[in-house]
Amino acid sequence: MHTVVVGTSGVTASDVLAVARAGARVELSGEAVAALTAAREIVDALAAKPDPVYGVSTGFGALATRHIGQELRTRLQRNIVRSHAAGMGPKVEREVVRALMFLRLKTVCSGHTGVRPDVAQTMADVLNAGITPVVHEYGSLGCSGDLAPLSHCALTLMGEGDAEGPDGAVRPAAELLAAHGIEPVELREKEGLALLNGTDGMLGMLLMALADLDTLYKSADVTAALSLEALLGTDRVLAPDLHAIRPHPGQAASAANMLAVLKGSGLTGHHQDDAPRVQDAYSVRCAPQVAGAGRDTLAHARLVADRELASAVDNPVVLPDGRVESNGNFHGAPVAYVLDFLAIAAADLASVAERRTDRLLDKNRSHGLPPFLADDAGVDSGLMIAQYTQAALVSEMKRLAVPASADSIPSSAMQEDHVSMGWSAARKLRTAVDDLTRVIAVELYAATRAIELREGLTPAPATRAVIDAVRAAGVAGPGPDRFLAPDLAAADAFVRDGRLVAAVETVTGPLQ
Repeated sequence: MHTVVVGTSGVTASDVLAVARAGARVELSGEAVAALTAAREIVDALAAKPDPVYGVSTGFGALATRHIGQELRTRLQRNIVRSHAAGMGPKVEREVVRALMFLRLKTVCSGHTGVRPDVAQTMADVLNAGITPVVHEYGSLGCSGDLAPLSHCALTLMGEGDAEGPDGAVRPAAELLAAHGIEPVELREKEGLALLNGTDGMLGMLLMALADLDTLYKSADVTAALSLEALLGTDRVLAPDLHAIRPHPGQAASAANMLAVLKGSGLTGHHQDDAPRVQDAYSVRCAPQVAGAGRDTLAHARLVADRELASAVDNPVVLPDGRVESNGNFHGAPVAYVLDFLAIAAADLASVAERRTDRLLDKNRSHGLPPFLADDAGVDSGLMIAQYTQAALVSEMKRLAVPASADSIPSSAMQEDHVSMGWSAARKLRTAVDDLTRVIAVELYAATRAIELREGLTPAPATRAVIDAVRAAGVAGPGPDRFLAPDLAAADAFVRDGRLVAAVETVTGPLQ
């Protein structure tokens, strides 16, 4: 099994995906252990002094003014975890919790948190054992980190609360730790706070959304090309020199992908036939501009994510010169903004895909296709209600595009009086990504059927490869009405697992 080694300088997006989704093992580097040891020596020295130090010998948040004596500090660290593990609602997905835990371990290993090496090793051991703390949907405001979600993870390290075993069954954490020979940790000065105070949940969800959207934007280029082909549109608008005079890189990439898919098509260029058109509708002609703007949004979000991956987010932080300083780096605004921005871009991509689907189904705008792509219109309804489903998904995505980060709700007796709501932004983006996958699947279903109804015209080789692959995947072609839900589910799976892009790339080579 692949192993990810955690050092002091951060991790990569592929490392996070490997641990969260592929179950990769985690190891601490010697450099990380040395940094953990050095930072812990600083914390121990400060803890031995009579002067109060925030996070080491004081309370937290609005209670930071109370000095805590040495005899109460273990209880203090245990209590902060217990009291902050206050999440409610459904269980969060396993991959999200694994990303959350791994990213907190990444920051712990930076040497800026003061956590002991054995606590970090226990975090790695829990990940490697496939133990997943039960984390709930609600509990993070995205400021002072993802407090409740991270607290539920820390609770598992202490052998308290519930967790999910590698078999998927939820059991008491103490039983799961014992079954895997893992000793629960007893937290000392600074450690409880250090395990809770990070933007790890929202960052983990951002990284997974970026990976999924990378595939979905390529998929949307493919389905847009297929719809253009099915509508007998012109591919002249995709010419590189037209996009070079408005040099947005994402736009150029989307246009190039569409052009690659359409190469050799016998359906494009018929816009001057029986019902001449000077130009195609915006949803077809401007597909690269819409998808390209989204691609450029992805590029900006990756830049933010890469900076976060190289960050040590904690409060207070241990500095190499021995200082332990309070700071505001736990605020989730940088991540929250791009999470919201991606939800907006995804909603618009879905919206333009739905418009193309509707055009394919409308006999007044489809340039010769049967109403609703039905076999015997009137007797058969064709894809009428598939488009309803697509429209419902797009409508939900528009609601999900309302920015969570534009909201703030004060907490902690007004000490935390401005929060990012980044966790909420991440949660709704996950739903938006799921919805976008389904929207693209419906366009794929409609466009492939429409192309097969263009008798006597030969589709592009890449299009033929898609049709062959999607039919082999169990998605039916033209014909009388049938139970549509299984076909749509199969189309969804075909897009979701990357088979759509893979089928095209057997002809075009790698898409941009």
